[in-house]
Amino acid sequence: MNIHEYQAKQILAQYGIEVPAGGIAYTPTEAKRVAQKISARGPWMLKAQIQAGARHSGYFLEHAANSKGGIRQVTQIKNVAYETSQMLGNTLVTEQTGAKGKLVSKVYVEAFKHVKRLFYAGIIIDSSLPAMVLLVSDVVDRDLLDFKTGEDDKILRLPLSYNEPISDSRLMRILDFLSLDKTHLEGFREFFNKLRVTFVNLDAQMIEINPVGVTRTKKLLALDAKINFDDNALFRHPDIWRMHDDYEEEPRVLKAKRNGFHYAEFDGNIGCIVNGEGLALEAMDVIRSKGWNTACALNVKGGVDKDKIAQGIKIIMTNPRVEGILINILGGFLRCNLIADGIIAATQEVGLNVPMIVRLEGTNKDEARTILRQTNLPIVFAENTNEAIDKLIEKMEIND
Repeated sequence: MNIHEYQAKQILAQYGIEVPAGGIAYTPTEAKRVAQKISARGPWMLKAQIQAGARHSGYFLEHAANSKGGIRQVTQIKNVAYETSQMLGNTLVTEQTGAKGKLVSKVYVEAFKHVKRLFYAGIIIDSSLPAMVLLVSDVVDRDLLDFKTGEDDKILRLPLSYNEPISDSRLMRILDFLSLDKTHLEGFREFFNKLRVTFVNLDAQMIEINPVGVTRTKKLLALDAKINFDDNALFRHPDIWRMHDDYEEEPRVLKAKRNGFHYAEFDGNIGCIVNGEGLALEAMDVIRSKGWNTACALNVKGGVDKDKIAQGIKIIMTNPRVEGILINILGGFLRCNLIADGIIAATQEVGLNVPMIVRLEGTNKDEARTILRQTNLPIVFAENTNEAIDKLIEKMEIND
């Protein structure tokens, strides 16, 4: 789960990490009021709150918002409301939103801070180690995923312990990497160890501070903040879950979540319905090996009724990218006959206009096949994943 910058900064502040004074605004008048409260003279930073990076270099689709991006510096209080009005209710496009962009419904008003130095800091889970890894770079305002082969020297990677503070020797490596002297050690020790504790205590998957500011007094400030949480651990953090913003979710993703399913979209044209991440990954790998790609994948699970399964199947059926549907179920706690009932309910509502191949194995498999055969729907059955995908591709090629 992702949260907004202002929410991430609230969390960091709770853990003792210094952030600039700021407040959220939903109207231009409210933005002006917040600005007056946090700083008597300014300057101020106005930051569009969408869950996407590169806001500073983005642009608004609407002409009324002019050519400025989603992060703006304002030096006079009289301009705060005007600049805010140009962002609220308009659509911000960045490198991470795609061409359709995201609607800005709130703006974070923040006191501008003068700093002597900027750098990038982040903590992620590196599953290849596996370990928590601290990332530090002198390059700011750039997605580290964009770094090319041969640019590894621009990123310092340090594995961290879940149970022990970051040692001074490792902190000195960070200072050396950033060409800073040891007089900065105390500030770095305090900042990075608080960041580590935040990451561990909240079951985070990623914390990114881009950039960190170093003041003349050698204090470290989180000038921006992004936190991503492990969905599977949110039951331990109801206060974090309450920060979830439904408006940031794609409608199909949100609908799947509300029915208790996991749904993801890709750039292909085959829709997959499975019950288990392993089955999803297997299907996607086989599809890719045959020169095709997945449009979307829905992972259903047990403990749900026919109606919820039907809602999940409709998500796949109504995705305009989907030209063929693979249903690959190993029934255990989730009975195969429930899948069959869900397929029928979904097709009765939206129809079935693309090929559908069904592979069912496990609890009530034969009953499910009988139910589906009696409907006379154009469904083809398969005995395993490879056969199912081969049959689906064959049907899709015929349709072309």
